[in-house]
Amino acid sequence: MDIVEKIYGITEKMPKSELYGLTNQIRKSAVSIPSNIAEGAARNSDKEFAQFLYIALGSAAELETQLLLAERLEFIKQAPANELDEIKKMLIGLIKNVKNR
Repeated sequence: MDIVEKIYGITEKMPKSELYGLTNQIRKSAVSIPSNIAEGAARNSDKEFAQFLYIALGSAAELETQLLLAERLEFIKQAPANELDEIKKMLIGLIKNVKNR
């Protein structure tokens, strides 16, 4: 959830013309990560939980791409790449753990 807070701060500075475009997409991708983890954890099986973790991992990759695009378009100065890499590593580790239970 820390990354979501950070993303909202970063996107706050993006051009207002992007509010319903890239800004909205970036925020949705960020919010999707913890949301899918929570939804998966509430499911009845590890198989379902792993599936939602994969969706969260996909959202993290999507977020990374969108932030790199915002950086290239000079809407933001620097994407939080290290934090996203760490989140992806944690998700992959959690997926492995859940699948091996």
